[in-house]
Amino acid sequence: MSNKWLHLHLAAPLMSYGGLKIDHVGETREFPSLSALTGLIANAFGWSRHEHVLLQSLQDKIIFGALSVNPEGYNHELKLRDMQNAKIEKSDKAWTTYGRIFERSGDSYNSPHRLSRDYLADHQTHVVLRLRHTLEDENISIEQVAHAFEYPLRPLFIGRKSCLPSTLMFTNSWVNGENSYEALRNLNLKGKALWSDDSPSVDGSFGYEMMDLRHWKNGYHTGSRVVNIGLIE
Repeated sequence: MSNKWLHLHLAAPLMSYGGLKIDHVGETREFPSLSALTGLIANAFGWSRHEHVLLQSLQDKIIFGALSVNPEGYNHELKLRDMQNAKIEKSDKAWTTYGRIFERSGDSYNSPHRLSRDYLADHQTHVVLRLRHTLEDENISIEQVAHAFEYPLRPLFIGRKSCLPSTLMFTNSWVNGENSYEALRNLNLKGKALWSDDSPSVDGSFGYEMMDLRHWKNGYHTGSRVVNIGLIE
């Protein structure tokens, strides 16, 4: 396997890395999930969410690490909670990243539809990413992923459609490393980090069971994996 890692810079005034959703409350994690990065890459390629075979294959082969850079002057992430109240009508239409209007097919709601959504404010995440090996059926390489971020086939967003990036996600930046932890260290940045469990544990880090796997055919999040969380200084 190559030691070359794709370096993505995710930054926005508001972003959201969806966590466990309970009832109407949508929390955000500090780090992106494996399924979120799968969706982000798929969006850059212009794939449909119905192409579940491609999506599942991609998710199974992604290895990544992530590092949070907090806003200057803060030693913890800034979170905002947005309370949304919307009366949804059957005739309502919405914008989509497919370039066409989405029309609802369901019924109208007599009472407001209430949601609570968390966001990370003025947040920056650096992601190092590679594929376990080339997807044989579609012949997708990490270089093709990089090209898709340079010339995405659909608008990219970080978590929710309203979370538009404030900078280019990829600027032809690559980093070397034997594993995701070493690749993160070679960014020469400081912050709280997450890296895959095939990388070494270090003093002060701990193993965390992260529920971030999606069964793309059924459309549900199911399954977990162990990752390491710690500081890179």
